[in-house]
Amino acid sequence: MVQLKTDTHIEAMRASGRVVAQILTRAREAAAVGVTPRELDEAAREVLREVGAASPFLNYRPHFASTPFPAVICVSVNDAIVHGIPSDEPLRDGDLVSVDAGALLDGWAGDAAVSFTVGRARPADTRLIAASVRALEAGIAAAVVGNRIGDIAHAIGTVCRDAGYGIMEGYGGHGIGRSMHEDPAVPNEGRPGRGMPLRHGMVLAIEPMLIAGGGDAFREDRDGWTLRTTDGSRAAHSEHTVAITDDGPRVLTVL
Repeated sequence: MVQLKTDTHIEAMRASGRVVAQILTRAREAAAVGVTPRELDEAAREVLREVGAASPFLNYRPHFASTPFPAVICVSVNDAIVHGIPSDEPLRDGDLVSVDAGALLDGWAGDAAVSFTVGRARPADTRLIAASVRALEAGIAAAVVGNRIGDIAHAIGTVCRDAGYGIMEGYGGHGIGRSMHEDPAVPNEGRPGRGMPLRHGMVLAIEPMLIAGGGDAFREDRDGWTLRTTDGSRAAHSEHTVAITDDGPRVLTVL
């Protein structure tokens, strides 16, 4: 069931979204050659402590997971698409890093992700990241009252496919509010004019995940969490929490 949010609720979610933006900014600033993903997780924990927020990621255990998630952010490197567990392996020059972060503040959740490179960027990685951002922007632009979920999915998928990238099969965005994952599901590919109508008060986490090799398949790591491309190609992930309002889409996970 979709839970519509009041304007007061959306303002509260804006506060949690701002914390998520702070986490992503701190993690990106800390990322450098030789820094470990676990150190990025520690930087994220520091932000949560500073503002008195909690993590919806830490100890999260959905039905598919064999163990609870052990960190407050996901750090997915190179061929890891999403759900990367922060490790002690230092980042290397040219690594493509995707950081996914969440925050719970006063009972409301925020969720967002950003991809970037460490050190000298490969041109192919720069193009991949830019396409993930364009796909996110297209999805947000379609998140207007009167459209449908399929319009968001179609906008994202069109950008991805036109650029020659694969789309992670079976994964996409979701509703968000009191819980990090709520109805409805928001696919990253679909047909326009189909699916649930978009209404004022819906809040969605919109999150394109692009695979550079052009295929849609992925595999699960032995850690039970990290999802990687099957062809070894790199991946990028961009995400924002977005409120649908009568005045247009409102991005909540920005500073």
